[in-house]
Amino acid sequence: MPFFRPHRKVAAGGPRLGATPTSITRHALDSALASATSAFPSEFGGVLRADPPGTISELLLLPGTTAGHRHANFRLYMLPADLTVVGTVHSHPSGALRPSDADLALFRNWGRRHLILGAPFDPGCWRAYDGNGNETHLDVVGAGTGAAGPLRTYRARGPLPSGPRPLASTDEA
Repeated sequence: MPFFRPHRKVAAGGPRLGATPTSITRHALDSALASATSAFPSEFGGVLRADPPGTISELLLLPGTTAGHRHANFRLYMLPADLTVVGTVHSHPSGALRPSDADLALFRNWGRRHLILGAPFDPGCWRAYDGNGNETHLDVVGAGTGAAGPLRTYRARGPLPSGPRPLASTDEA
């Protein structure tokens, strides 16, 4: 009696399940930047999912993740059993886009692609790293809803915010 073995259909020559991602969707990147902006001045942390293989397309938020001004702690045991999870994303409210020693330890032990988002969390304020902590390139694919125009992977940033962001006024005059 033959066993039923479901197979994911893969285009000939296309990336296979478990392939190292080479691109990220604009929607996933915008979601991560918006989450980092919302968490500011604390760090933000999440997990990246690549489905279809080769393209990071989703941001997963793990239950129990804690964050402060200088840390984000992932509860990786809360991660669903999912072979399409490929790495992590977290923010640096200071604006620094280089991985810390703790970041490098996480990169080396878990995942193949990692993003660091830096304040002020504009579309170009991020860097991608491989599992060894080496900077790498991810193409941004797909249409976005952002009004910032074309999304560039790298661009010069202006001065960092010096203090807390001003809150929008809710006073009615």
